[in-house]
Amino acid sequence: MRKQHFVFFDSAYQGFASDDIDEDTYSLKLFAKKYLRVMLAQSFSKNFGLYGERTGCLSLICTSPEERDIVQTRLKETCLPEYSNPPVHGARIVDTILGDEELTALWKAEVLNMSQRLRELRVQIVLRLKALGSVHDWSHITKQIGMFAYTGLTPEMVKEVIEKHSIYMPPDGRISVAGVNSGNIDHVCQAFHAVSHGKEL
Repeated sequence: MRKQHFVFFDSAYQGFASDDIDEDTYSLKLFAKKYLRVMLAQSFSKNFGLYGERTGCLSLICTSPEERDIVQTRLKETCLPEYSNPPVHGARIVDTILGDEELTALWKAEVLNMSQRLRELRVQIVLRLKALGSVHDWSHITKQIGMFAYTGLTPEMVKEVIEKHSIYMPPDGRISVAGVNSGNIDHVCQAFHAVSHGKEL
């Protein structure tokens, strides 16, 4: 605020950080209340399960009606050549849910269930790796939050996991925790242990 920086928030996983949708917006609300130079890019792809629709919202705080009009004009100039008219299906789904108290309450409960599932999966991955005899410290997996986790596997280990165990991930070892389930968690943990056993992470 002292340096008059422009603050840009990216909210892609609301509800998956603290298990509470409102708590996850604390910093945004604090800045919006005390500072005017704030913009928010919000995605509903994860917490509404709308990957195919890529639904989101861009919000800016303006200091006057004149500034608002200028901002809207600039946004329209930017958006028109990019996509002109975006699909409305995802936006209508979000609008329908957030416009109804009962549906909003149901959605919040489902986001909480998903967030808790992700947290429990992280714990189970670490416990199963220890049960397999891994001597590595995997606590970074439980300390992280959200849908993804950096496993700590090296690019060489990742290559081995892909080639020998058919588990696919980028070279940095980032996995989708949401893609782990009761049917594949043992296979995933066994593969991680096999490629990391006796090696440094």
